[in-house]
Amino acid sequence: MIAPRGWQFFMHPGPTNIPHRVLQAMARPAVDFMGPEFVALRDRSLQRLKAVLKTQKGFAITYAATGHGAWDASIANLFSPGDKVLVPQTGYFAENWAKTATQYGLDVEMVATPERRAVDPETVGKHLAADAKGAIKAVMFVQNETATGMRHPVAEMRAAMNRLGHPALFMVDTISSLASFDFRMDEWGVDLVIGGSQKGLMLPPGMSFTAINARAWEMAQSARNPRRYWDWRSMVEDGRQVRFCGTAPIPYFYGLEASLDMIEEEGLENVFARHRRLANATRACVRQWGQGGGVEIWSLDAEAASDSLTSVLMPAGHDADRVRAIASERYGVALGRGLAALQGRIFRIGHMGDLNEPMLLGALGGIELALADAGVPHARGGVEAAMDSLRAPVATHATDLAGQEDRNRSLASA
Repeated sequence: MIAPRGWQFFMHPGPTNIPHRVLQAMARPAVDFMGPEFVALRDRSLQRLKAVLKTQKGFAITYAATGHGAWDASIANLFSPGDKVLVPQTGYFAENWAKTATQYGLDVEMVATPERRAVDPETVGKHLAADAKGAIKAVMFVQNETATGMRHPVAEMRAAMNRLGHPALFMVDTISSLASFDFRMDEWGVDLVIGGSQKGLMLPPGMSFTAINARAWEMAQSARNPRRYWDWRSMVEDGRQVRFCGTAPIPYFYGLEASLDMIEEEGLENVFARHRRLANATRACVRQWGQGGGVEIWSLDAEAASDSLTSVLMPAGHDADRVRAIASERYGVALGRGLAALQGRIFRIGHMGDLNEPMLLGALGGIELALADAGVPHARGGVEAAMDSLRAPVATHATDLAGQEDRNRSLASA
C-alpha cells in the first residue's frame, strides 16, 4: 500500500479537528493546579464557558473524563436507587445514558420515537401527564443524537413540561450540539447540561462537564446514590468549582481558553451560522447523490437534520463500511461509522468544530469518488450542488437563524 500524502480530511462526528492554536496552548509543562496561575485560569475559563451555555444561573463542574463520565456524574449526584426517570428514545446515545441510569439502580422508562424522526414532545408529555403521583424525577433528553445526525426539540420539550406543570428535572445532553448550534440553558429551563470537550469545543477527548442550576444543586444534597469521583459536594463552594477529585486536567484548561478565544473572536452566533452553512451544503450534496436512486439523508424531517453532522443511509445491498474504507485508504477522507444496529447501514459526515468550505468540499469530493468505486448507485454532481449551496447569500442563513430564535422565544414563554 502506498503511503498517504497530504492532509487527511478528518470528518468524524467527534472527536473533531483540533486547531493548531489549541494544540499549541496545551503543549506546555505541568503547573501547580493549586497555585494561583492555574486557579485563575480555571475560574476564568469556567466563567467564560457560561456564555456558550447561555446561562447566568448555572455553573459548570468539570471532570477528567469523556462524556460518559458526565453521564455518570449526572446520575450519581441527582438520584437515589429506585428513582424513576423518563428517557425519550433518540438513538444509541440516549440508550447508553439510560443504561447508566439503570446500572445505578434507577427505574428507567423509555419513550419510543419512530425511526428517522425527531422526538415528539407531546408524546413524551402524555407519559408525564399519566404520572399523577409525580414519580418521574427527571426527563433525560439528548439535543443532538450523534449516532443518527438528528437534532431534537429542547425548547419544545420544556414548553410541554411547563404546560403540564410537571416538577421533573430537565436534563439535556449537548455533547454534539454545544458550540455548533443554539442552546439556551436558562431560557429553555434546563436544570442540568451534559457537555464534552471533543466536538464543538475543538479539544481532544478527555474532559467533560455537567452544568447545573440551583434546583439541581439542591436535589444533589439529598441524593443517596453512591458517589466518590463524581461528588459535586466535595468540589463546589459558593456556586463554583474549586477543586477536583484528584489531579485537575491541567492541559485541557489551557486548550479551553484558546478554544473560547476562537469562539469569541468569530462570535457565537457566527459560529452557528457557519455550521448551518456547511450543513446545508452537505445536505445539498447528499440530496444530489440521491437523485440516482441510492443514498439518502437519514433524517426524514429536514428541520430535524443536524448542523453538526449528516448521517447518510445506504441503499439495500450496499455496505457503508466499504465506502468508509475506500474513502480513507484511497482518498484520505475519514468518516464516522454507523453504531450498533446502524453499522453498515450508514456512514456519518461530521461538519462541526474547526472546519471551513474548502475542507468540506474536498471531503465531499473524496466521498463521491468512494461511492463510485464501491459501485453505490448515486447521481454525479454532489460537490457542485454543495458549491451552489455555499454560493447562497449569507443573509439567507442569518435569516434562518433569526427565525429559529423567534420560535424559541415563543416556546420558552409558553
